[in-house]
Amino acid sequence: MTTEKRSVARVVPALAVVAVGAAVLRRRRTSSPALPSARHGETDRLLRTPDAEARTVDVVTDDGARLRVLEYGDPDATPIVLSHGWTCSADFWAPQINDLADRYRVVVYDQRGHGRSEVGSRPLHPDVLGDDLAAVLAATVRPGAPAVVAGHSMGGISVMSWASRYPTQVRERAKGILLADTASDSLVRETTVVPLPPGVPQVPARLAASVMGSALPLPATRLSTRALRYATMGARSTPAQVAFCERVVRECAPRTRGMWGAVLTTVEIRDAVTNIDVPTVVVVGTEDRLTPPVHSRRLAEQLDRAHVLDQLIELPGVGHMASVEAIAEFDAALARLADR
Repeated sequence: MTTEKRSVARVVPALAVVAVGAAVLRRRRTSSPALPSARHGETDRLLRTPDAEARTVDVVTDDGARLRVLEYGDPDATPIVLSHGWTCSADFWAPQINDLADRYRVVVYDQRGHGRSEVGSRPLHPDVLGDDLAAVLAATVRPGAPAVVAGHSMGGISVMSWASRYPTQVRERAKGILLADTASDSLVRETTVVPLPPGVPQVPARLAASVMGSALPLPATRLSTRALRYATMGARSTPAQVAFCERVVRECAPRTRGMWGAVLTTVEIRDAVTNIDVPTVVVVGTEDRLTPPVHSRRLAEQLDRAHVLDQLIELPGVGHMASVEAIAEFDAALARLADR
């Protein structure tokens, strides 16, 4: 066996564990201090199923796929539209619904194929994410009353794809944008989930596509829980936050996880950021291994050059699930954009 093959072989066992965790899943920069444990207890209570009444919005895409779209809060309040990440669902946004729906109109939806949204007939591609978000915004954002549009992870790719495909809509539909723990390219090349052995500069693309594209069922074990926390969460995460994320991710259909996982290994939409022309906040956890801070810093630099970067927020001790691990800071950023 050649040296290269031996090195790649050493990556495979690590990726097998990470596959469980990952599938279970400026120049103006600020760092937020870690919250004391008492505050963690308060924010953990926001993980409950929302008490607010949901209104269903009927959204059907061009290819006939029906998307599950829900609204919470005062219909006349400033809208905040939230787009979730890979293997999650609208349920991922329970903390934001519980925290913000008494002041804003919070709109959430299941990405195509996730939750109760249909997968449709179109070949899956980042363009589909942008088109679906455009359909959601058309159905929920009224002319003259733009929304805060926020995306986490793959949801951030949805927002950037939407900006790329519908540049004239950005200022019409959005008063501000928040991009959290996301990337526009190089997701496989720059992930730090897998500590690579000498001789392997990055996770081999074909191997990554095979792992992320797997549709195998996920075992429910202590190992899988530990893998999820390692791959997707940071030192600040509480047992309640880990359990919340694990529940949401485990509800994703294996076929959906595999189909979209394969798409994410080849995402390349770096130029999409040039179409964003509204104030934009970039949020990332310093311990995000799936989309490390290098991605967010690069996005922030591009936005800063275009004079639309509002803030780059780096959250110490927080991993990939910033909206769950750092609810107070995340929601404060959303509210500040909504109140501009």
